[in-house]
Amino acid sequence: MMTGDQYVESIRKMKMRIYMFGEKLENPVDHPILRPSLNSVKATYDLAEKPEYQDLMTVTSHLSGKPINRFCHIHHSSEDLIKKVKMQRLCGQKTAACFQRCVGLDAFNAEFSTTFEMDEKYGTDYHKRFVKFMQKVQDEDLVVDGAMTDPKGDRGLSPSQQADPDLYLRAVEYRDDGIVVRGAKLHQTGICNSHEVLIMPTIAMRPEDKDYAVSFALPVDTEGVFMIIGRQSCDTRKLEGCSLDLGNSQFGGVEALVIFDNVFVPKERIFMLGETDFAGMLVERFAGYHRQSYGGCKVGVGDVLIGAAALAADYNGAQKASHVKDKLIEMTHLNETLYACGIACSAEGGKTRSGNYLIDLMLANVCKQNVTRFPYEITRLAEDIAGGLMVTAPSEKDFRHPELGPYIDKYLKGVAGVATENRLKVLRLIENLTLGTAAVGYRTESMHGAGSPQAQRIMIARQGNTEHKKKLAKAIAKIKE
Repeated sequence: MMTGDQYVESIRKMKMRIYMFGEKLENPVDHPILRPSLNSVKATYDLAEKPEYQDLMTVTSHLSGKPINRFCHIHHSSEDLIKKVKMQRLCGQKTAACFQRCVGLDAFNAEFSTTFEMDEKYGTDYHKRFVKFMQKVQDEDLVVDGAMTDPKGDRGLSPSQQADPDLYLRAVEYRDDGIVVRGAKLHQTGICNSHEVLIMPTIAMRPEDKDYAVSFALPVDTEGVFMIIGRQSCDTRKLEGCSLDLGNSQFGGVEALVIFDNVFVPKERIFMLGETDFAGMLVERFAGYHRQSYGGCKVGVGDVLIGAAALAADYNGAQKASHVKDKLIEMTHLNETLYACGIACSAEGGKTRSGNYLIDLMLANVCKQNVTRFPYEITRLAEDIAGGLMVTAPSEKDFRHPELGPYIDKYLKGVAGVATENRLKVLRLIENLTLGTAAVGYRTESMHGAGSPQAQRIMIARQGNTEHKKKLAKAIAKIKE
């Protein structure tokens, strides 16, 4: 396994095409806007080096028998699924941000079982190819960006019906040694910190959409692949050199629009090509795994936000107020409910025909449905406890100013014995988590990540087994028809 420092240097050696604010970045690794997101991924390597966390962060590979980072693992038991959620909560607690490796991990496990079942039906060798790819990922301890979301264009039309056929990523040329693809993937969290990208279709497909039913993996610096970094609220604060104004100056997340401009994919890196009847299975399984993930990562970040709200109450002198105590209890209740859903869908998981374990899809969708709601209430309560100063406090430059600073220190003080600077630090942390750059990976991502709310409701409707429940009711009521 790589150390955190080795990981950073491995990304530095890559030749990615990354654009931000209309300019190509020559040194994205050290760019002040992007570096905190790299640090979040680095933390997943650093934590794996610490003896006290190795039970969660590392595991024995079923492919090689060697210890690997759990973010590169194929789950083979309910215990694996549970430890995944616990690991994600730990990483959220340590970074208070998105640590960006979950999408790849969830894509690995969805691909593993889906390629196996495609080969069973069609006699293809996708699973063998994918296992070879996974061996490389595990042996080299790589970060892989799982890429599913297409631009989609007109949501009322299928991929092949779009006015612009490139609004879903597709194969545009078929060769004996591979394919050429064109299109884009949106909202790609952490791709600029990844070694490889693993492409999946974004919706179930019909036979006429076969050009769009593609799955493959490529190095992120492959010719024809480039990314355009998305804006985040308060992102340019990172250019000002004022850590106090950032709230969380060390860690963060980042998303990008990724363009595939006539990119060649070698045959051995293709894991689906035209099997439209399996596109829905891959999407459903990936979405299930990723909805499970939110019962871990968002809970860990929620732990930090609850702690920050409690600190703000202490520094404001409001910690004994009954309504403040009740709000902190409610925040904790909501956060632990999310965690309970993540653990439940893991404990109820079962073995697929390929041998890896799939979560309980119903409970995973219930988990994510709750995540679309509860973090918003946790955020509201944190803002309530913090008070308006979290959005009206002067800048660090004003606080450090020889003439202005003493006035800020005097008039923004809370309880005696607590430094004004510490009060401002925790308020800025709450601002960061609820409104700033971290809100992308906590509040808004809770709504749209792993599918927006209606996507989970559709899956819950499919898996609700209402007919079985009707039979239960008829039996109890002694209804005979």
